[in-house]
Amino acid sequence: MAVDSVLSSPLGPPACEKDAKALQFIEEMTRNADAVQERVLNEILTRNSQTEYLKRFKLDGVSDREIFKNKIPVVTYEDLQPEIQRIANGDRSPILSAHPISEFLTSSGTSAGERKLMPTIKEELDRRQLLYSLLMPVMNLYVPGLDKGKGLYFLFIKSETKTPGGLLARPVLTSYYKSEHFKRRPHDPYNVYTSPNEAILCADSFQSMYTQMLCGLYEREQVLRLGAVFASGLVRAIRFLQLHWPQLAHDIRTGTLNPEITDPSICERMGLVMRPNPKLADFVTDECSKENWEGIITRIWPKTKYLDVIVTGAMAQYIPTLDYYSGGLPKACTMYAASECYFGLNLNPMCKPSEVSYTIMPNMGYFEFLPHDPNSSRDSTRNLVDLVDVEVGKEYELVITTYAGLYRYRVGDILRVTGFHNSAPQFHFVRRKNVLLSIDSDKTDEAELQRAVENASKLLKEFNTSVVEYTSYADTKTIPGHYVIYWELLMKDLNNSPSDEVLNKCCLAMEESLNTVYRQGRVACNSIGPLEIRVVKNGTFEELMDYAISRGASINQYKVPRCVSFAPILELLDSRVMSRHFSPSLPQWTPERRH
Repeated sequence: MAVDSVLSSPLGPPACEKDAKALQFIEEMTRNADAVQERVLNEILTRNSQTEYLKRFKLDGVSDREIFKNKIPVVTYEDLQPEIQRIANGDRSPILSAHPISEFLTSSGTSAGERKLMPTIKEELDRRQLLYSLLMPVMNLYVPGLDKGKGLYFLFIKSETKTPGGLLARPVLTSYYKSEHFKRRPHDPYNVYTSPNEAILCADSFQSMYTQMLCGLYEREQVLRLGAVFASGLVRAIRFLQLHWPQLAHDIRTGTLNPEITDPSICERMGLVMRPNPKLADFVTDECSKENWEGIITRIWPKTKYLDVIVTGAMAQYIPTLDYYSGGLPKACTMYAASECYFGLNLNPMCKPSEVSYTIMPNMGYFEFLPHDPNSSRDSTRNLVDLVDVEVGKEYELVITTYAGLYRYRVGDILRVTGFHNSAPQFHFVRRKNVLLSIDSDKTDEAELQRAVENASKLLKEFNTSVVEYTSYADTKTIPGHYVIYWELLMKDLNNSPSDEVLNKCCLAMEESLNTVYRQGRVACNSIGPLEIRVVKNGTFEELMDYAISRGASINQYKVPRCVSFAPILELLDSRVMSRHFSPSLPQWTPERRH
């Protein structure tokens, strides 16, 4: 029932008074985007004026936008690493932020293979919570009746470590799920989960997934939407059901919990949930034992209205799989966020994945945009433009200044402007800068892939064999997805060619060379499958070049692509494969940070 039209919003009639206030807030922020940005920058610079970093550039307490731009350089993570390391080692002086750094949020790996450490302060949780609080009011405009059921969300925490100085270092979502904001969130009929907190907060990924799936099956008639953070997580959940449904059905039939679930808090909570339900067990058995899993999501959860997952950027590769499992249900990408800062939300969450645009909320941080020319390797950091001055159709790299002490920091996301909501621009996420391969939250760039190939090819030396050429792609048809590397080999002594065992070891050597986020996905999260090397016939990469030239590539400027996704090229490569090899064991990974 829509509330009084006095509270109505240009976005549409709100579902309740609380929603009306949230939609009104979005309107105010986006209508006055530039004024809000000026206020945000003023707040950040005023409160942090006495920090070592801002004093170094002689800002002298000035919060003027133009002076800030003239004096403060545009930086990357590597530029800030010395300051971040000092904080990690225990230096509590105001280096980057006047407010104490409460913890580090870890994001994808640096070139040295470690996760980046993003400083954060306590009040950032309030800002992140604020953005979360806007998501359902927008969704309720498009999907009525979400207060009449529940969401089956597969949410997980990941391992955390401590820096030498005693600060926690963990992924941003782990920080949020473990916070009082999440654990003590007030009841909201529009946002009820089937998964109990105890399951979400269990660090053992098997026990967590099993319990969340079991609760989702028990409440199948209540489920109105399925979700995970990334599309890959939801695909993995369906695969988990495929592998474990007999035990899940047994638990439902008998009302007893799988003995592999040993976490005391889960066991106690599930004691309230578990009850024998032979009829439901028969249903699960009947559906899951069928060979055809097309539409399995709507067969098991018939009231599902949409999937709540990120399917932009590298996650777009999972869209066909999700369409197959869900019978083409809409996929809602609701928000755009990173460890460094939460940025904005999708005001049209039920649009097609290819049309997803995020509206930047100007109160979250101070945003600048570096024009990005895909055809140029150089970019001038003198040409940055403000949030309201970006141009529709152009691509930019996002540069942020945050309350937690990042100043003019290059995030590495390439965005294309698609339009405006009031005076706030809307962006389509194009890609991560320099990222070649990604299956889950891993990001592998060209330099890292090159290094991995070089390290693995050392194992071929004693056989007088070398890697002539290589390319790669992220195979998401397998669950979990895995990296495929195509190798063309030059064997100088055919009587002493490398064996299958040696080439399998090359796969493992490559994995050992990849970053800690990749290895954690392989070892702890089971979100990435074993790396595969496909050895192709000699001359394959020449054929690849001929094909590219036949499609208009310049013979003088042709470079072998280090990652491919175009179907005809993959078909060409696969038609030349002579042998396939997989990593024989897991690479090394531990949650401890290297110091």
